[in-house]
Amino acid sequence: MLSDFVDLMGKYIEVEISGGEFHKGILIDAGLDIIVLNDGRTNSFLYIPFVHVQRWKKASLDEEYTSFNPPSEKPIEADTISFRKVLTIAKGLFVKVYVTGNKSIHGYITSIMNDYFVFHSPVYKTMFISMNHVKWLIPYSPNTIPYSLNKENLPLVPISTPLSRSFYEQLKRLENQLVIIDGGDHTEKIGLLQKVRNNKMMLITAEGETVYRNLEHIKTIQLP
Repeated sequence: MLSDFVDLMGKYIEVEISGGEFHKGILIDAGLDIIVLNDGRTNSFLYIPFVHVQRWKKASLDEEYTSFNPPSEKPIEADTISFRKVLTIAKGLFVKVYVTGNKSIHGYITSIMNDYFVFHSPVYKTMFISMNHVKWLIPYSPNTIPYSLNKENLPLVPISTPLSRSFYEQLKRLENQLVIIDGGDHTEKIGLLQKVRNNKMMLITAEGETVYRNLEHIKTIQLP
């Protein structure tokens, strides 16, 4: 992948990702399945899995970039970069993750499994996030603490639920428990996870309605 981007390395580009999201920045790095942009407005590094990149092109330099020099040190350093390597190195760092909707999630990656990772958020607590749906993530410097909390108010409580290697098997472990799907942005995404079979789930809502979902489209899941 790096050779595919060599002409744009160090250039200011525009990237369109799944869901109609657009990002502009200087292309800092690229690997087999990920690209890295530096956003000069906030001086943050966006790690974007290439599976969600729809198109990219060189862009006209925005006014705030005319005198901008990207930092020499990236929050994640590696000889060859990949999405899994980024997640591994970012483990324990405060990060911002975007998967869907109009909000991103702030917190810490605590465990990395085959196709999902465990995420601890001060707001949403423990979440299971499918790797397939991560649109981008931003790691912060090691000294950054979310919401200016002190460490006493930010306990990384180990989860009591045993972890499975796959997202599908982890969802099966949550059968017969109340769950919140994708942050609960709809009433039909909150309820009793009654059954998981053949890549489908059966959810009973607060009104007692049975809703079936395709697991391929489940982005995050958490316990209330």
